Amino acid sequence: MDVHHVNLTISAVSASQYPNTQFPEIAFVGRSNVGKSSLTNVLINRNGYARTSSQPGKTQTLNFYNIEDKLFFVDVPGYGYAKTSKANREKWGHMIENYLTQRDQLKGVITLVDGRHAPTSDDVSMHDWLKYYGIDILTVATKMDKIARGKWNKQASVITKTLHLEAMEPLILFSALTRQGKNEIWQWIEGRM
Repeated sequence: MDVHHVNLTISAVSASQYPNTQFPEIAFVGRSNVGKSSLTNVLINRNGYARTSSQPGKTQTLNFYNIEDKLFFVDVPGYGYAKTSKANREKWGHMIENYLTQRDQLKGVITLVDGRHAPTSDDVSMHDWLKYYGIDILTVATKMDKIARGKWNKQASVITKTLHLEAMEPLILFSALTRQGKNEIWQWIEGRM
């Protein structure tokens, strides 16, 4: 999709604040600092539109980005960040769970893992949880520019095995720096619109 118009419509903490449209929604989930905002910025052809931060746990709301008045990207708070309070983590957990399981407009989830490492137990839990609820998942391995190209197949194999990805479950290797994987990710998104 050619993106010219993007608008951060709302940063929501409850269902009553969600946009009142029938636009399809694609959610982005992953550990804190895995690159959700960087991926969003590449997909919408903007530098720094979605706020990136070196400080984990920065996103604490569901951020709804209106893309071309056709769909919403929903940036979900990162999981696995230990320095926030247990109460905060529980509050985010309920907010995220309610959104992912009860939002009719949600057409798919892009789950991000750090391509440099094997997925964490939190990554595996999130993937299993999404599968349990029958949510359409695209797994994206980020930060691939930080790995020698010759090691990509091995790393893809590690991610596939750790997450127990089945043959039909897509894995896209992505780099915000080189934009590797951008077109394939857009193809998946457009297939859900």
